[in-house]
Amino acid sequence: MIRTALANHPDPAEEPAPRRAQGALEQASSRLHAALDALEAAVNRRLDDDQRRDGLEEQLQAYGSDRSKLASELDRLRARSADLEAANREVSRRLDTAMGTIRAALELREH
Repeated sequence: MIRTALANHPDPAEEPAPRRAQGALEQASSRLHAALDALEAAVNRRLDDDQRRDGLEEQLQAYGSDRSKLASELDRLRARSADLEAANREVSRRLDTAMGTIRAALELREH
């Protein structure tokens, strides 16, 4: 099979000089086009990567902003919770005092 292929393609050294030059030029041109295609594909991949990175950076900034807002809201709610717990303790203390006063009054009335 290799011998058949070689028989169908003459030795480049046997070809006339202009034909060899034209063949070499066509090969160089093909390699140049392939290299340019590869370069274009690489540039397109890089542009796509840059766009994705920009999108991710925007998302990251949005998440950071959301996180700040949520942290601020959490701090506010914790302070509100502490205020409510303090008010609850005060109401409980007052109820205990009022129940004690009522019990004492009832005991006095029974005697």
